[in-house]
Amino acid sequence: MRTPLLAASNLAKIYVSRRGLFAPPTQVRAVDGVSLSLAKGTTLGIVGESGSGKSTTGRLLLGLETPTTGHASFAGEPMPREKTPQWRDLRKRMQLVYQDPLAALDRRLPVGRQIGEPLDIHALGSQQERIARVRELMDAVGLRPDQADRYPHELSGGQRQRVVIARAIACGPELLVCDEPVSALDVSIQAQVVNLLRDLQEKRAIAMVFISHDLKVVRNISDRVAVMYLGRIVEEGASEEIFRKPLHPYTQALVSSIPVPGTALKDRIVLHGEPPNPAARPAGCAFHPRCRFATAQCRAQNPELLDAGSDRKVACHLLGPANVTQRAAEVY
Repeated sequence: MRTPLLAASNLAKIYVSRRGLFAPPTQVRAVDGVSLSLAKGTTLGIVGESGSGKSTTGRLLLGLETPTTGHASFAGEPMPREKTPQWRDLRKRMQLVYQDPLAALDRRLPVGRQIGEPLDIHALGSQQERIARVRELMDAVGLRPDQADRYPHELSGGQRQRVVIARAIACGPELLVCDEPVSALDVSIQAQVVNLLRDLQEKRAIAMVFISHDLKVVRNISDRVAVMYLGRIVEEGASEEIFRKPLHPYTQALVSSIPVPGTALKDRIVLHGEPPNPAARPAGCAFHPRCRFATAQCRAQNPELLDAGSDRKVACHLLGPANVTQRAAEVY
């Protein structure tokens, strides 16, 4: 793997809440010991059910939230403290693409002004250069020049998402974190936005963290995939290998649910029950209450994310590095 542009080591985020004035505080471990890296110009997909900690992980990677433990680095430098001048300057090099474009845009301002806001904030170029840059950005994402004077509510969902992407790349960032960027769009529009992101990545060598629960989209755009369950990565590897032969029982269930046109989902693995409450995590492996292969060891001991060969990592007692090949054949 190439030298990492982005790296995280044992990131954890714990939120503390209270149900009442005199109630004891409750700790919610949203992210629990996440370590990963991302090379320049590549895409890491992060998948998992709702509540698995995907979005929180993305915000920690961008430095938008401070980790409780662990640390992240960008271009070999530690992430600056939030709201410091160094942190603000780093916004030019990394950006977030939001899930809901209408909520991310100011309904009172024309979209052209909003695309140019990052240029104004960071004082990049003269006024005329900024105007030209906005036109260039709109053309890059497939928007017409006359749409610059329109307000967000006057555009379609796909057009609004293009505005959000244009604003995100205005300063020429090296990293985009895309948080469910196509989940609210129609299937045909999803394909257009995904193709747009891929084209921008190829032309500008942008690295991307693509967060989604839609495995079809992740498979199409990602070089590597990290599968999260209840705040932890349970499997990580090359996208092609993850979808060709998933090793972790949770990954197997996710991959089996991907519809194939003209084929019935007769081999789908159905997960029973809901993910556990993060404030009351079960002992041992968090997935064991829903796992069809759970053993006494799974109920008592939390598995570590270990090397499983072929540039794969798996956190499963059934798939330790010593017997990964044999056990993978048995469980899938």
